[in-house]
Amino acid sequence: MSFDAACPPSATVANLPTTVPTRFVLIEPSHAGNVGAVARALKVMGFDDWALVRPRWPDVLQRPQALERASGAVDVLQRARIVATLEEALQGMSHLCATAMMPRDFGPPTAAPRPYLEALAPRVRVQPGGGVAFLFGPERYGMANDDVYRCHVCLRIPTAPAYGSLNLAAAVQLIAYEWRQALGGFDDAATVALPARRGPADPLADAPAVSGLLAHWEQALQAIGFLNPAAPKKLMPRLRRLLLRAAPTTSEVHILRGVARAVIDAAQGRRR
Repeated sequence: MSFDAACPPSATVANLPTTVPTRFVLIEPSHAGNVGAVARALKVMGFDDWALVRPRWPDVLQRPQALERASGAVDVLQRARIVATLEEALQGMSHLCATAMMPRDFGPPTAAPRPYLEALAPRVRVQPGGGVAFLFGPERYGMANDDVYRCHVCLRIPTAPAYGSLNLAAAVQLIAYEWRQALGGFDDAATVALPARRGPADPLADAPAVSGLLAHWEQALQAIGFLNPAAPKKLMPRLRRLLLRAAPTTSEVHILRGVARAVIDAAQGRRR
C-alpha cells in the first residue's frame, strides 16, 4: 500500500490525534528535495510543527524540488518556519532529542529510539510545558557538537555496521514513526489510556531559558574566579548535563538566575 493511499492529499493534520507538543528541527538543510520529502514524512505520521534553521536556500519552501517531493503534503511544507538561530527554533520545547550516528565526549547519553521514546511519552504527557523537539543536522556533516551537547539524549537509529548513513528524510520518517507509536499511534483508545496532562501551574523551562540560565551562571562563575575563561575545560558542558537531568521549571530557572545575579553583584561590590 502506498503512503498516498494511507494519507490522501485531502487529509488534514489538524484531524489527527496530538498528545504532546512536538517539533522537528532541521539544522542547515542543503537539499530542497529532502525538505519536501520531510514534509511528506511528517504528514504521514500526523505532525506539522517544524522549523528550518539557516537552510541553504532561503526560498526552499517554494523551490520545485521541494514541492515535487512533498507530493500531497504541500500544506505541511508551507507550515515550516525558517529561522536564523537554533534558539528560535526551540522556543517552547523543554525536552531535546539529538539524532547522530556517533556519541560525543561529554555529550548526552546515547539510546535507541524505540525504548527511549516509549519511556519518554508517558512522562512528558503529565509534565506541564513538556514539549519535545527532534533535531537533525546537515546532510553532509550531521549535528555540531555544541548542538548535541544541549540535548537530553542522542538518538541513534540501529543500522547495519558496515553502512550506517541514512538520508535526512528517511531518518525523520523513522523517528516520527517511533514517536507516533510511543504516543499510542492513531488509536484513540490507546491515546486515552495514557495519563492526562497536568495544568500549566509551573511548566518546564524551555531550551532557550535553560541556555540563558547557563550563560548567566558562566558570568557569575567568572566573576568569583571559579571559572577561568582562558581554560574553561568542560565545566559548562557538565553543568548543562546537570540541568538537563534536573529538568528545571520556569520558576526554578528564575530562582537560579536570581542567585547568579546576586553572586555577580557581590563580586562587583567586593572589587569596589
